[in-house]
Amino acid sequence: MTAMMKAIRQQAYGPPEVLELAEVPRPQPRPTEVLVQVRACGLNPVDWKTRAGEGLDLPLPFIPGWDVSGVVVDVVPGVTRFRPGDEVFGMPRFPGVAGCYAEFVSARARQLACKPQALSHVEAAGLPLAGLTAWQALVDTAQVSEGQRVLITAAGGGVGHLAVQVAKARGAEVIALARADKHAALRELGADHVIDYTQVDPYRAVSDLDLVFDVHGGPDCLRWVPAIRPEGMLLPLTGVGPDVVDEAARRGVRSTLLLVEPDGRGLESLAALADAGRLRVLVHEQLPLARAAQAHRIGEQGRTLGKLVLTT
Repeated sequence: MTAMMKAIRQQAYGPPEVLELAEVPRPQPRPTEVLVQVRACGLNPVDWKTRAGEGLDLPLPFIPGWDVSGVVVDVVPGVTRFRPGDEVFGMPRFPGVAGCYAEFVSARARQLACKPQALSHVEAAGLPLAGLTAWQALVDTAQVSEGQRVLITAAGGGVGHLAVQVAKARGAEVIALARADKHAALRELGADHVIDYTQVDPYRAVSDLDLVFDVHGGPDCLRWVPAIRPEGMLLPLTGVGPDVVDEAARRGVRSTLLLVEPDGRGLESLAALADAGRLRVLVHEQLPLARAAQAHRIGEQGRTLGKLVLTT
């Protein structure tokens, strides 16, 4: 008899109401994979964009979600990285279907890492996609180093508040762009300067930057170029194409396109920062799995401080 589980299933693209709680077959781990009992799963903007048909093009029906924290319950013979009972977290299969809005998920062992001991499952579930995005942008791509001036937009959001901490851990002078109600939290996370973009023109409020990590992205990111030092770097996260990269280069600034990818070693680096007390995951709100649609509505408002998380 096929083992079943509860999961959020999406059978059409559309508003949050397309997210339905359903009984579906429990996944079976394949070679190189483990089966994880999900304790919590994190939400990201790509979740609601994809749900609405404006993000990744995934075959219907599917179970949404890429962020997971939980406990290994089954290991395929030959997998040596984990054993049943291990607490793990990760971002499996992105940008394919991972199915993390569920009670169980199968994942490639090397796309997971041991959960940071300093974080709860709820906190750890908010770390993988946003944390890896920040790590791959700031460390792997920009190679941020001590003394550099780094500006981070949308600094109070999921990616932004983690990027502030990663940049600070690398020794950078961090300038955070966010609404005033998030400034106190960002200072606690290590931001050296905070700017309320609703009160001043942010493009004229800064200068001599080594890096702008523009989480909002879009063609307007080119407005940051005058504030970036020659041979500095502009990293827009979304909504740009090669034309923006080429135009930045023409103006003397390096740039590249970004897309986060599963990375077990990156997860281990993030976990090490968390266990050293140098990385916190702010959870704006946690809701039960059955309230996934409500979580999407909250996320789409774009006013969260940190992450939204679903619990099973």
